[in-house]
Amino acid sequence: MATAKWFEKDGTEKGTRELPDSLFGCEVNEHAVHEAVVAYLANQRQGAASAKGRSEIAGGGGKPYRQKGTGRARAGTIRSPIWRGGGVVFGPHPRDYRINLPKKVKRLALRSALSARAKEGSVMLISDLDYTEPKTKMFASLLKNMDSHQQKILFVIDKTNVAVVKSARNIPGVKVVLGSMLTTYDVVWAEKVILTESAVKVMEEVFKSE
Repeated sequence: MATAKWFEKDGTEKGTRELPDSLFGCEVNEHAVHEAVVAYLANQRQGAASAKGRSEIAGGGGKPYRQKGTGRARAGTIRSPIWRGGGVVFGPHPRDYRINLPKKVKRLALRSALSARAKEGSVMLISDLDYTEPKTKMFASLLKNMDSHQQKILFVIDKTNVAVVKSARNIPGVKVVLGSMLTTYDVVWAEKVILTESAVKVMEEVFKSE
């Protein structure tokens, strides 16, 4: 069973805790992780790029000048792709880049990513934060005490806490997400994954219910 360092809410190390095998004890499937990351990035694309072909450009209905005697190259329309302002050859058109992965593959990828981070020693547990107002200075001090400052940090909480989100918002490289909304890309992106104790329970419930 994988273990992780356990910290108090002020960043004081209290020892180690065992991580649930259902989330962190999976054999790493790199292919599933790759599929999930590619799908996530593809799904972020708008797919709105568009260019007009020669048949869509306005004007150019008539021959711009006579065939012979001008000394210029022959031309039949101003909409030709070789003319400035003409149509685009094989230009982009709006399309849907979305990739739908089976739920089993998504879950396998997330467990694989979490397991890989746990084996690296990059997963840490922390007591639930009870912030009632934004405290960026305190949050930054917490990360420093955990030796996790100046890194890409994924901070996973169990439920929306505006105070925690705002406390981390102005610290570069820190992302706060809900345990129920965690993605494989988030875990792969981060150098350190910090989870509150309640967040781990929420994630276990999510996996049990599916």
